[in-house]
Amino acid sequence: MKRKSLVILLLIGSLLLSGCLNNQSPEEKMFEALEKVVSAEKVFKEQQNPLVELEQQEKKLYDQIISLSMKEFEEITKLSDEALDIVDQRKNHMDKENESIEQSKAEFDKTKEIIEEIDAASLKGTANELYDIMMDRYDIHDELYGNYIAAIEYDRELYELFKQEDVTIEELENQISKINDSYEKVLKDNEQFNEKTEKYNEVKLSFYKDAGLEVKENKE
Repeated sequence: MKRKSLVILLLIGSLLLSGCLNNQSPEEKMFEALEKVVSAEKVFKEQQNPLVELEQQEKKLYDQIISLSMKEFEEITKLSDEALDIVDQRKNHMDKENESIEQSKAEFDKTKEIIEEIDAASLKGTANELYDIMMDRYDIHDELYGNYIAAIEYDRELYELFKQEDVTIEELENQISKINDSYEKVLKDNEQFNEKTEKYNEVKLSFYKDAGLEVKENKE
């Protein structure tokens, strides 16, 4: 009898909890959804410093390689292999970053239904603006990721060229030109991505304020 009573109490407690969750306002639901988006991008943020460090390490190796003559071909090959290893590491970090952004998008997609529940026209307008900004941000990151991966592959091809004793100056110059063009696109994408991120955070805080939700601004 005691065990049966316990099960009944647990069921009642579960129903009461469900009732509390269902009584959340659309604004509170929106807050929870947006905070889940922040959590989903934690891995994305964790990739930033390692990527910068790897890029700096690779730049040093590249500078060493081009300072050598073909008489030091063995050293060129050794340094090129080290650079190729870094290229692989960079791709791994970039893939993790992209996976994190995709998880973020999956969470953010859920806000569309919540926005429809908001009654106040001005608040709904702010929420829709927030949605559009974030979707643009995801689109930009898709392009950034594609251009970055393309640039990495051009880097890989360059280091393989360095390992060929019969490589010509023209071949190297053509490859470096491809790399420079690719990273120009990456820099442009990155600038646009950061602008959208900043705008999103501004509008999100505005939404929280207008909705009467007290939150602390993250200065990081």
